[in-house]
Parts: sequence; structure tokens; C-alpha cells
Amino acid sequence: MKIYGYNGQKNICGERLRQLRLMRRLSQAALAAKMQTEGVPMEQDIISRIESGERLVTDYEAYTFAKLLGVSLDELIVPTGQED
Repeated sequence: MKIYGYNGQKNICGERLRQLRLMRRLSQAALAAKMQTEGVPMEQDIISRIESGERLVTDYEAYTFAKLLGVSLDELIVPTGQED
């Protein structure tokens, strides 16, 4: 499988995910546990890799992150510093 990248990252939502998670005072492990309760298999190390841009994010993962963090999908995926 070809791995795609954007500005050296494998996703554009990792930094924003980290910001939103920290604003809500959630640990990576706590967010992973919430994802699991929504039926999305996720462990703390996966959250870490997503936030650092080392891992792709699927559409259903992004949707569930946005839902759990109380933001729109647009708010999650707009690259940091490029908000309108």
C-alpha cells in the first residue's frame, strides 16, 4: 500500500486532535478508551502516532474523534494555522 503524506505528515488532524484533547484534559489513554466505547479499536500508542503525524487517520476514526471532542469534522481536520 502506498503511504501518502502532506507536508511530511501522514495526517492533517494530529496537532488539532492533540490541542482539543488537552483542552478537555483527556489523556491519550482516556481518549483511546472513549474511542473503544464507540466501537473503534484504539490504544494509547495509536493516539500518540496520530498526534505526531506518523499514522493515517481513517474517515470513521476522524468522525468519532470529532463526535467525542464535541467539534465538527471541519474543525478537526483544518490544519493548524490555516483556519479561515
